Amino acid sequence: MQSSSSSSSSSVALETNNAFNILSKLSNFAFDFNSNRLSLDGYSSVLSNVQSDRKYVNFWAGGRSRSSKIVGSLSSGGKGGSSINKFFNEFNKFIRFHCDKIPLGFASVKVNSGSDCRLGGENGGVLEDGTLPLSGYESNGKKKVLILMSDTGGGHRASAEAIKWAFNEKFGDDYEVFVTDLWTDHTPWPFNQLPRSYNFLVKHGSLWRMTYYASAPRVVHQSNFAATSTFIAREVAKGLMKYQPDIIISVHPLMQHVPLRILRSKGLLDKIVFTTVVTDLSTCHPTWFHKLVTRCYCPTEEVAKRALKAGLQSSQIKVYGLPVRPSFVKPLRPKVELRRELGMEEGLPTVLLMGGGEGMGPIEATAKALGNALYDEYRGEPIGQVLVICGRNKKLANKLLSAEWKIPIQVKGFVTKMEECMGACDCIITKAGPGTIAEAMICGLPIILNDYIAGQEVGNVPYVVENGCGKFSKSPKEIANIVGEWFGPKAHELQAMSQNALRLARPDSVFKIVQDLHELVKQRSLIMQQSAAT
Repeated sequence: MQSSSSSSSSSVALETNNAFNILSKLSNFAFDFNSNRLSLDGYSSVLSNVQSDRKYVNFWAGGRSRSSKIVGSLSSGGKGGSSINKFFNEFNKFIRFHCDKIPLGFASVKVNSGSDCRLGGENGGVLEDGTLPLSGYESNGKKKVLILMSDTGGGHRASAEAIKWAFNEKFGDDYEVFVTDLWTDHTPWPFNQLPRSYNFLVKHGSLWRMTYYASAPRVVHQSNFAATSTFIAREVAKGLMKYQPDIIISVHPLMQHVPLRILRSKGLLDKIVFTTVVTDLSTCHPTWFHKLVTRCYCPTEEVAKRALKAGLQSSQIKVYGLPVRPSFVKPLRPKVELRRELGMEEGLPTVLLMGGGEGMGPIEATAKALGNALYDEYRGEPIGQVLVICGRNKKLANKLLSAEWKIPIQVKGFVTKMEECMGACDCIITKAGPGTIAEAMICGLPIILNDYIAGQEVGNVPYVVENGCGKFSKSPKEIANIVGEWFGPKAHELQAMSQNALRLARPDSVFKIVQDLHELVKQRSLIMQQSAAT
């Protein structure tokens, strides 16, 4: 008799095989390990940066040399390609029939007509079935801004909060700004589990890599969004009407397609300003770009080129930089003063070692390597000191605090005043998160990148290295040796990289973004008034 464990294992295997068979029949997608490009729907550029980055990042091998180049790509060539195209053409026809003829599950949501340019008119929108009346936010003469984000990584919320702060700082009470996680707050299960799903995929790198590149072709993600809209459009529409926005700002790649479908289905595209603020510095998923946006704010010229390639017009694109936390916009205090407050040696060069909010990565190994590299055995004294940010990882913080060190070291937990930590240091060791890179550049810190998330962060490595702002290594010992040289014989290199970082920094980006948004609202209001007069 079979054991229960073996029986369940066989049933799981059978279920997995069935699932893969269904997927295979649906799409006939194959990962072609000999191809270096995505040939589906013109997205050959999605992996181009991965190829160009090989001298910095052995992306698919995870840092280990291999005899064969392994690059996952979707192939639609030949007989298999025609079947894929045929399948998606039929699928799109089906989705359009059910989404456009019966607008996106949105038919029961009524938007009042009239001159009010916001969703829902006076009452914030009502439902024809009368079961879920929406009061929305009452009109008080202020323009309303709705920022759409999701907590898939900390950068999206940080950019959203920076934009909110800039509106308040620049325009005071003229604008009322709301930040909402659209997927978590306004979609049903399982769609509201997006942040948790993202965190799981990122922790299992191969799954995230497959998800990122498999969803890149337009024919794939547009079909997915269209299908998803049939399930969530009604809830999303209610969420949008709750705020009655004059401006909608998306700071997340998955916040364009569904809201824009809703606005288009209700004829509101010419009444509500919809914009995208891209928060990736180089590599970015194609879902960031939608042709119906009023404006797409890009942090770099590289991202702007990708937006143009995706079909946006040059008039829709502005390159202002990445919006960062407001504390980085203000001038920093002198290093000596900041070091004194942090309990550090005032005259020693300092390196900042970060592991993100969760204190992840080889922080302990890197700290120990720095402890050796920054100690001059001949003179018997340190040549530098370390500031370690452990985030919420209390176990790591306690372990570092209890260790013996030959050099001065400060260990911090979760830090809210990151600008003071960066301002006290001379260089930084971190993973390739766009927000951290942008903030480090504002502080003039040379950057040593020790890790990255597959897909959206891989292009940040050459962005930093090729612009002369830092270096990349996954080896704690090599990283420590680089810092030791910067604090010794290669101090001139450290200074040059600091100047390069300051040259690329854009501390005023968030103010430029909100000023342009203000001008767009004024233009839209003028057009609406002229239309009403005629």
